[in-house]
Amino acid sequence: MATELEELIGFLSSPSPPVKKLAVDIVRDYTGSEDGLESLGKYANVVLPSLSRLVGEKKVVSEPAAQALVNLSQKPELAAKMVEMHMVKTSMETLYRQDCEITSLLIMLLVNLTQLDAGIDSLLQSADEKMHGLYVSKLVRSFCSSSSERKVDPFEHVASVLVNISKKEEGRKLLLDQKRCLLKQIVRHDSKSLLRKRGVAGTIRNCCFEAENQLQNLLLISEFLWPALLLPVAGNKVYSEEDTRKMPLELASALSIEREPVTDPEIRVQALEAIYLLILQEAGRRAFWSVNGPRILQVGYAGEDDPKAMEAYERAGSLLIQESGVDEETTETSS
Repeated sequence: MATELEELIGFLSSPSPPVKKLAVDIVRDYTGSEDGLESLGKYANVVLPSLSRLVGEKKVVSEPAAQALVNLSQKPELAAKMVEMHMVKTSMETLYRQDCEITSLLIMLLVNLTQLDAGIDSLLQSADEKMHGLYVSKLVRSFCSSSSERKVDPFEHVASVLVNISKKEEGRKLLLDQKRCLLKQIVRHDSKSLLRKRGVAGTIRNCCFEAENQLQNLLLISEFLWPALLLPVAGNKVYSEEDTRKMPLELASALSIEREPVTDPEIRVQALEAIYLLILQEAGRRAFWSVNGPRILQVGYAGEDDPKAMEAYERAGSLLIQESGVDEETTETSS
């Protein structure tokens, strides 16, 4: 005999719109508690496909269905089942339908699914050579072209998706692919949204783990990369003409005037870690010296009070000091 929960899940497929609406609302409410998630998890093979089908319906049904899926996907074992049943593909296809009214929820679902390697592979379309990277290209375009100034910012959580996929080598290589110019679009993206800013900083930092093999590709966008990394760690001091004349125009202009400091220490730490990864390479250090980067670190460090950020400044600075010492020794030996 079917339990009450089994009967409820069965009503998700009811031909009666009012019955289906009531059932999906109750299931959504169930997912709001740990006990509810645990109970529904036992029927994952039935409830997940039923909810997946509902995300393509009208908002009155698709919204609670998507909310339920977001909550359920917080459980790694349930997220894994969703990936297996092609929930990434379903989300992307629904997301880019003209009548989609649950954009933000679908992006949040993708954030949870890309916590898993299999979810990242699915979003990268790794198994399909012809389609590889199409989903990510669409998300980057939507993220960079949508405004965070609006009351509702449906694509802001793409920031977290980008951080997730850039934790994996294949994701970083896709973003660094010069033909696609995805990282360039991300680096140039400017927003007042803290979530977006953190996402951009974290994605750049992750991509810099490829500096050993892809430094040239990173430096090809240095016109945008150095300002994105150095402005957050420059402090709010107005720099002297002597300092700025050694910098590229975009950096010099920004540092010659009063500006709001980046108050979030996480963004500063991400930027400093990215700088460290770049200047581990000799060509990266040369490029950093060419934009007067060491002076910016010196000024920024003087005004820093966050312990983690100070440690990140010191770590990057130690590389530059070591190189400066080596240069001095070489000069003394040759003289």
